[in-house]
Parts: sequence; C-alpha cells; structure tokens
Amino acid sequence: MIKPRSNIAAMHAFALADLSSPPGVPVVSLAQNESAFPPNPVAIEAAELALKDAPLYPDPDWADLRAAIAGTHGVDPGLILCSAGSMDLISSLIGAFAGPGDTVLSTAHAYGYFASSAQISGADYVAVPESGLTVSVDALLAGVTPTTRIVCIANPGNPTGTRIPRSEVLRLRDGLPEDVILLLDEAYAEFADDLDEKMFDLAERGNTVVTRSFSKAHALAGQRIGWGVFPPKIAEHARKLITAGGVTQASLAAAAASMRDPGYVAEIVTQTSNIKDSFRAGLLRAGLEVMQSYTNFVLIQFADVPQRERADAALRAEGIIMRPMTGYGLPHTLRATIASAKVMERTLGVMTAWKEGEP
Repeated sequence: MIKPRSNIAAMHAFALADLSSPPGVPVVSLAQNESAFPPNPVAIEAAELALKDAPLYPDPDWADLRAAIAGTHGVDPGLILCSAGSMDLISSLIGAFAGPGDTVLSTAHAYGYFASSAQISGADYVAVPESGLTVSVDALLAGVTPTTRIVCIANPGNPTGTRIPRSEVLRLRDGLPEDVILLLDEAYAEFADDLDEKMFDLAERGNTVVTRSFSKAHALAGQRIGWGVFPPKIAEHARKLITAGGVTQASLAAAAASMRDPGYVAEIVTQTSNIKDSFRAGLLRAGLEVMQSYTNFVLIQFADVPQRERADAALRAEGIIMRPMTGYGLPHTLRATIASAKVMERTLGVMTAWKEGEP
C-alpha cells in the first residue's frame, strides 16, 4: 500500500466553513473574513487589462507590485517577497527554517496555518497560553527552548481580533535569542494602521519577517495574493519554496493598482470599522460578550457550548452563517465577519431576538 509521510497522515485537511442552511433559505456568509466592499475599480480595470498578457508567464520577480508596495509603505523593494496568498509565505518560511527536531512556537488561539505549516515541515508545534485572548509575551518568552526556531504571532489575531502594541512586539523580539526567527502575520494590520505602529523596520534586524495580505482591506481575496518583508538571508531560502510565477498577471496588476490608491483602502477600513463598532455595541446591549476587535470581524462569546449552538441554529435558520471556533480551542464562540450595514443590522436583529428568548 502506498503511504504518505507520517506527519502528513496525522494532519487534518484544511477546514472549510459550513455554509449550509435550510432548503430554500438564501445564505449570507459571515464565516470567511471577506471584505464587506468590492475592490477598487482601478484594480478591476488593471486586472482586465492584464488578461491581454495571459499567453505569457507572469513576472516571477513581481517588480511592479514591489515598487507599488515600497512607494506606499516606505519599504525597501529588495526586502519584499510576494506569493499566492500570505499562507504561501508562511509555509515557505517555516518549511525553509524548521524541520524534524525543531520547534515552532505560537499561542493557544493563534492562526491555524502556523500549526499546519509546522506539521507539513515535520517540526513540532507548541502553543503557550494567551492572556484574555491576547498574545502573552511573557508566556512566549517562557516557552522558548533550545529547539525553538520560529515564533509566530498574528497581530491583530485571528480569530480573537485582539492585538498587542508595538512596545510588546519589541519586548518579544528583544527577549528572543538572535537565532530565533519572529514571524509577524499582519493580515488585518490595515484595520489598526491608524495607530501608527508599523513593524516593517524589524526586518532590518535580520531575524524578523512581517507578512501582509491583499485579501482583507484590499478586497482581493479571490485573487490570492500576499506579500511580506523579509531580511535578505531569510528571503534567500524562503523564496526557494515559493512557486515561481505563482501569482497571476491579473493578480499582480490588481494588487499594484490597489496598493497605489491607499485612500480607497482607508475608506474600506473606515466604513468596515464603523459597521463593526455599531454591530458590537448592539450585541453588548443585548447582553452578549464581544471582544474588542482590530480586524474586519468580531468574536462573540457565549456562556457555554450549548448556548453557542442554540445561537448558531437561530442564525442558520435565517440563512446567516457565522464560524464556530471549536478548532481554535474556543468552542463557546462564533466569529462574525463584518458585511454591509444592512446585513449586520439584520444579523443584530436575529441575535437580539434570540437572546431575548433565552431562559
């Protein structure tokens, strides 16, 4: 019998959201952390124009996109790597620098792809406790051992929506051994960029990687494109595992056009945040516990798993699908992506009515 590698056999397949609803009931998905708004029209136009080059392979060096990112964020273009989604950057980094006998360290409710990437590479994955559903720098530093090769945090976090300030990130980096890589996944960072705490400069130390995404604030999830700032000696090896030409012509063009119009992205962030704050305030008034969030979603906590299941059933009966966070060690929670104001008002009405009917 043909057998896979033992570490792959032990893995679970990537979990997709359950988007089922009663027959005949239209589905409204609040389960995927997709943008509530469409992409910039200039990004759509750029992608359409790029299709004329479809017979050609895309630029494997992402030159125009790197220039756009550098111009907007003030980053050295030579430090930028791009790929078909930031997941690919994460797996390439971990695959290049951690393997059997090594440890990848993260936190209890961290982004699940950190663990998956460690399993793929054959490294051990260790998760330390969080404090109030927030990354604990003290716990991470205490969890470092001689086998630790990479420490991964998502900031802001998914699925918690919480974040730690730049001062805590610096305390973490300063407390780690110099030969341990710190990976900062900032897929939702645009929703906190108003705090003026960008972390790209840490890559200059030579042992920190910062990844970002075009899927959230840029509304390009369907284009599958991400980017990151890598120190040269780390980029040299991580790039070996990134598929050459893996980002399509259309994706590169759309991402570059979107990046060059930060005002549009800022407007998406502002509108999404306003809807999120209104939705969260309504849930709090209804007597529900909702985490402060620096992302395009909120995490709703229930008294226990049965109560979460009742809430989920009430929402699904109306075709509204949120994401239970059981796989993240939070089985008593639902994560709700922020959609349009109209959808969130309807969702709030369903949840408020359900809560009023609870014993």
